[in-house]
Amino acid sequence: MATITANMVKDLREKTGAGMMDCKAALNETLGDTEAAVDWLRTKGLAKAAKKAGRIAAEGLIGLAADAKEAALVEVNSETDFVARNQKFQEMVSKVAEVALKVKGDLDKLGEDKYPGGKGSVADTIKEMIGAIGENMTLRRTVYLAAKNGAVASYIHNVIAPGLGKIGVIVALESTGDAETLKGFGRQVAMHIAHANPQAIDVASLDKALIERERAVLTEQAKESGKPALVIEKMVEGRLRKFYEEVVLLAQVFVFDSDLTVAKALATAEKDAGSPIKITGFHRLALGEGIDRPDSDFAGEVAAAASGS
Repeated sequence: MATITANMVKDLREKTGAGMMDCKAALNETLGDTEAAVDWLRTKGLAKAAKKAGRIAAEGLIGLAADAKEAALVEVNSETDFVARNQKFQEMVSKVAEVALKVKGDLDKLGEDKYPGGKGSVADTIKEMIGAIGENMTLRRTVYLAAKNGAVASYIHNVIAPGLGKIGVIVALESTGDAETLKGFGRQVAMHIAHANPQAIDVASLDKALIERERAVLTEQAKESGKPALVIEKMVEGRLRKFYEEVVLLAQVFVFDSDLTVAKALATAEKDAGSPIKITGFHRLALGEGIDRPDSDFAGEVAAAASGS
């Protein structure tokens, strides 16, 4: 039997996009002949990933894995929403989320870690799924939160299956108060974040560059009024407060009670819990946000499919 080296497996993976174990098997079958191994993988339907890799993957699912004290979210993208409704794809995203919780949201470790119940890594499994389903897929990002004394609440919006959907939120609350109160309020806050999309917990944690850009824009707008500098300064500060109400979690109007800000709702929850509550962090992942989606040429896609290209 020919000696199969790690570099040979690596080269074959780069050429075909097939999983590591499949590449090793192909090289063993073909006695180390790389070109023959490529053909072997093609006959098995495992060399599709490389061909698909250039296509935009902006659909897919957000996956959640959580317990009372910690939670992780992942975004795994596919080319079409049809694939997101595939049961095998859903099962894969759920298991990837489980691994994300284990590695505490480290994306590099997540790709390298063993896929639960599989032979290879998470990255290998995704490539194998590409070959099986025939669409490009990407493990785009992951986030993680933990609460030492308190709870991590979560919420999935547009649920397709348990723990899977289009928007995922996790929020950490530190408190020694009543656990059920904390759990209920935490879920409300997570749902609020899904709806209101805040950028920071409070003004102090808001990106300073973002504040300065907003201040500059508001100052130029106020100057157009022709009013004195002191008046303009007050106008800018007033408009900045309105800006904070839009982007700062604690300053936003609480979606469950329009008479309260999130900060006031938090104060009420503290009384019910019998202890102070501090929101220490949150993450909100919306499927496909920030991905540049090219304009679709549906007629061109149909023509290409008809021609077999």
